[in-house]
Amino acid sequence: MPFNYYIIYKPFQVLTRFGREEGKASLADYFDVPSDVYPVGRLDYDSEGLLVLTNDKSLNHRLLDPKYSHEREYWVQVDGAVTPEAVQQLRQGVSIAVDGKQYKTRRCQAEVFEEEPAVPERNPPIRFRKSIPAPWIRLTLQEGKNRQVRKMTAAVGFPTLRLIRYRIAKVTIEGLQPGQMLQLEQKEIYGLLFK
Repeated sequence: MPFNYYIIYKPFQVLTRFGREEGKASLADYFDVPSDVYPVGRLDYDSEGLLVLTNDKSLNHRLLDPKYSHEREYWVQVDGAVTPEAVQQLRQGVSIAVDGKQYKTRRCQAEVFEEEPAVPERNPPIRFRKSIPAPWIRLTLQEGKNRQVRKMTAAVGFPTLRLIRYRIAKVTIEGLQPGQMLQLEQKEIYGLLFK
């Protein structure tokens, strides 16, 4: 059986699965792939950006097993003028709730974008308030708890307005628009993910 590998830009408000759910868009509304191909990991309905689709169980295992840590880079637009103290807290790890228990996130990379990153328009756009800034933070994690990025920015006082997963290891959504897909060869995707 041939293995297939795709990287996609999951649009906002799309479920990370091909199955239908009443009233919600799913990957099947945007991407036409063989029936044995599925997403590796997940992105929340209200998050957007990079997802890997494959029918290669070995790749799935290596991307999701915590012992194979690899970077995941998120571009996060937050509500309010982020302070240097908040960025430092994010870097050092913050306490969030995971499955009803307190969990301290691992140290990570966090920085505020000096200029707004070039990202596609979102439909619908974020709620814009003239008097309150909505800067972007680049957060690079080596773990992925449920809704972790949103919980982290909220923990330091700056709720997430928009969340885009930009990169996993060396695979990025550079050049892709929401709803677009790129097919890769096995050698290529393994080289980008695991070297």
